[in-house]
Amino acid sequence: MSPPRSTAEEFAEFVTAHARGLGRLAYLLVADAHAADDLVADVMLAAWKQWDQVRTANHPVAYLRQVMVNQAAARHKRVIRERLGLERLRDFVPRSSPAPDSDAVVDVQAVLQRIPPRRRACLVLRYAFDLSDREVAEMLGVTVGAVKSQTSKAAAQFRRELENGAIRTPQPRESGERVRSRAERNGHVR
Repeated sequence: MSPPRSTAEEFAEFVTAHARGLGRLAYLLVADAHAADDLVADVMLAAWKQWDQVRTANHPVAYLRQVMVNQAAARHKRVIRERLGLERLRDFVPRSSPAPDSDAVVDVQAVLQRIPPRRRACLVLRYAFDLSDREVAEMLGVTVGAVKSQTSKAAAQFRRELENGAIRTPQPRESGERVRSRAERNGHVR
């Protein structure tokens, strides 16, 4: 018979088993590796502070996913408030016109960030984590109908963003010699 595990050992085993999955969820919710690491750390700290409550929950991982979704939504709101404050400050700064020298490339993560936090959470939990509507509803504390509606709206917005060209691949740049020879053929270089 093995000796009983200490609370710290039990928590360490839980973190080892679930940190990677929670990290993936965090990254998909906030779209930034550093912010995702911070979010996971905050959630794990909250879990440690309330470990007795977390470990006795019916589904501890689902409980922490819900905490993470809530914290990510709060972070999103805070970022929006900060951006609005910065926009007000920009009125005092002289305008300049930067000339980009390359095509913009937007990735899937950027498209996800355009979707409101609750809808994004439904979409990510349903498709990236393959949870059922019922599991997502329990996690977010909403009805199954709300999950279906929010997931449908999020998926439609995601598709629209993709169809409207939000994701572009950079065009390969031609070498200077190929550009020059084409210009010579067209009579633009003497």
